[in-house]
Amino acid sequence: MHEVKSESDVSFFVTPGFGEKLNELLHYSQAVRIGNRVEISGQGGWDDDINFPESLDDEIEQAFANVERTLATAGASWRDVVHMNSYHVPSAEDWIGDEHNEAMLRQMRKWMPDRAPIWTQTGVAALGAPKMRVEIRVTAIVGE
Repeated sequence: MHEVKSESDVSFFVTPGFGEKLNELLHYSQAVRIGNRVEISGQGGWDDDINFPESLDDEIEQAFANVERTLATAGASWRDVVHMNSYHVPSAEDWIGDEHNEAMLRQMRKWMPDRAPIWTQTGVAALGAPKMRVEIRVTAIVGE
């Protein structure tokens, strides 16, 4: 865990591995903690070298794992998540599609079996890296 302290009760965190690479390349942190509230930047289904799997299902599964890794740097986990936004490059022109939805639901039930946070799902034309099809951003309240 790489923590970057700032004034007051605000701490920024950089996830080991991919977060360090993205911090150096694009100058941003992966998480911020303000008191018991943790906000994370959008997490893709990348590995530590920012490569993406061929399968959409594998990409979504890895994005959920990357959310967990990032939350952990700030002392949180999926059990603390209260709000989730997901961004999808649709496979169809007019909606996100069953393939995205089914993979998202499998992972939500796996990582949050006892919690159903609020969720906003948005279709977009492109995300921040070539071949990237999904990005997940969450808010967590630690101890809630």
